[in-house]
Amino acid sequence: MRVLGIDPGLTRCGVGVVEGVAGRPLTMLGVGVVRTSADAELGDRLVAVERGIEAWLDEYTPGYVAVERVFAQHNVRTVMGTAQASAVAMLCAARRGIPVALHTPSEVKAAVTGSGRAEKAQVGAMVTRLLRLDAPPRPADAADALALAICHIWRAPAQSRLQQAVAAHRAPGASRPAAGPGISRTPRASTTPATPRTTGASGVARTPDASRTAGTPGMSRTPGASGVSRAPNASRTPATPSTSRPAGTPSTPATPRTTGTPRTSGSGTAVTPATPRASATPRTSGAADTPRTSRTLKGPAA
Repeated sequence: MRVLGIDPGLTRCGVGVVEGVAGRPLTMLGVGVVRTSADAELGDRLVAVERGIEAWLDEYTPGYVAVERVFAQHNVRTVMGTAQASAVAMLCAARRGIPVALHTPSEVKAAVTGSGRAEKAQVGAMVTRLLRLDAPPRPADAADALALAICHIWRAPAQSRLQQAVAAHRAPGASRPAAGPGISRTPRASTTPATPRTTGASGVARTPDASRTAGTPGMSRTPGASGVSRAPNASRTPATPSTSRPAGTPSTPATPRTTGTPRTSGSGTAVTPATPRASATPRTSGAADTPRTSRTLKGPAA
């Protein structure tokens, strides 16, 4: 696999050609920089970049072109110039039918050094070691172009398989993959209606919920065990009123309390107990009240 790596830029556009396959030592075929004058017009600078890239394509005839993907920066002017040079490089490759791959700076650094935050000096040192060079390429744009080519050689096989899988998935009429070995798909069984349940003693079947008939006035419900129908609520017999006491019936008088043992005074004379209270005459409803019996006054102690 022969790859032309391009680090786009208006002032310095790095280019480098690397040949090899993943897992084996790589070989550098050429490295350089396409320069333009900062005082020239923008159109003239883009034409100069195009001519330089075309010369490299004619000399090395690469099978792939790897271009650094433009990312956002605070300096808008620098971003615009980098994007314009990147567009010229992709135009030159597309004109010849050469596949173009875009790689971010962090992706390239991670592929070459193992860290996406590596410095340019670290990238140059690893490129020198991987390509077995005597010294790091100068300027740094040339080393970045070689790093782009190395990154694409190492990652192109995986990206190619991924693109083929995506294309096969998006193809019209693509069927879903069958189940793996040992995995069987059992069709869902049809739902069988539940069997009506029977009550314990009577053996009368209960109707399922779906087939219940709405209640009709005047119809009775049959319970499970007794088998005796109950009358609807409207025809229930009212409760028997509680027995009341007829008018004029006297109430039972309370039993008088019995006095205790007579007490004796200090001289030995017994103390006359108080006369028990007479019970009140029972009242009768509807008749005149009988006056109460006067209480007996307690006599003086002997």
